[in-house]
Amino acid sequence: MTTQLFVLYGGKSVEHEVSLRTANTVLNAIDRQIYDVYPIYITREGAWRCSGLQDVPPSGMEELALPGRPDEGEELPAVTIGNVLRTYFSIPGRKVALPLLHGSHGEDGTVQGLLELLDIPYVGNGVLGAALTLDKAVSKRLLEQEGIHQTRHISFALEEWLEQGPMLLERAQRELGLPCYVKPATLGSSIGISRCEDRWQLEAGIEEALRYDRRLVVEKEVPGREIQVAVMGNDRPIASLPGEFIHRHAFFDFESKYMDKELVMSIPAELPPGVTTRIRELALRAYRALNCSGLARVDFFLDASDELYLNEINALPGFTATSMYPVMWERTDGTTYAELIGKLIDYAFMKHADKGTIRYTR
Repeated sequence: MTTQLFVLYGGKSVEHEVSLRTANTVLNAIDRQIYDVYPIYITREGAWRCSGLQDVPPSGMEELALPGRPDEGEELPAVTIGNVLRTYFSIPGRKVALPLLHGSHGEDGTVQGLLELLDIPYVGNGVLGAALTLDKAVSKRLLEQEGIHQTRHISFALEEWLEQGPMLLERAQRELGLPCYVKPATLGSSIGISRCEDRWQLEAGIEEALRYDRRLVVEKEVPGREIQVAVMGNDRPIASLPGEFIHRHAFFDFESKYMDKELVMSIPAELPPGVTTRIRELALRAYRALNCSGLARVDFFLDASDELYLNEINALPGFTATSMYPVMWERTDGTTYAELIGKLIDYAFMKHADKGTIRYTR
């Protein structure tokens, strides 16, 4: 008997297009002998759209922006969510959700909370793990308590910037030095991030970051290499061999990540003796510290003296066939892209079954 697989993508997020790229690859890789696939497109305004069972994979991203229904009027999110849940999620049978929503309103625990209330198994991190990993300011504090080495940083909110802007500029330069990086607290894909080499760039970078979030993080630059590790699993997670992108960019921004045709993956990364073991152990420690489950990619900086600094954890890393996360698994243990999706769905069912053993009555 097939399993109903609800693939959620798009979303009310500046990473909307990134989600479409991911969904296009995933929908073309899913084994339709095992899964009945129901793509659910979430518009930039938050409306949900589903055109039913998808028998044939999409031929391109342009097919993924599903048209709305005339009877849904202005497509209010609450109305459209209700229509999708009533029409499709109520179909009898075994079901699982695969959220492919990068950034806000999807990678931050919101959709995960809805799926928890619906009692539907879903791939990836739970409510708490998703919220913690997306929020750089909070996750850095928790990882610091765990004793995991990170680059020096400060964090502040829009209100503080409006009231103490000059003082915060001075503090950032004094405590972190230049160059430094300014990042929105809850975004990925390098959107809204600036590398700042002087006071004027720093001020402009802060203003830019606050367009996307109401809190931000300013980090000291760590000259060196950026090494990534893929992690998968629930209570007993496993870590892949580390990898890195070989590139010529001083700052690996959005255009560099998604537009540069000359990027080269080095997997496994060529690392000094002992560093590979150390970085995999640190990735698992960080994964557990932030209550992760299902999957995540853990990013580190490695400086010239082989000192490791945890950069961040991405709860829904890039997931196209040429993204670092799936390729790291393929080169670690031979797991193909389609097999990886299957493993992640299996972890979703295991997590759901485990939660089913919890008592909710005395």
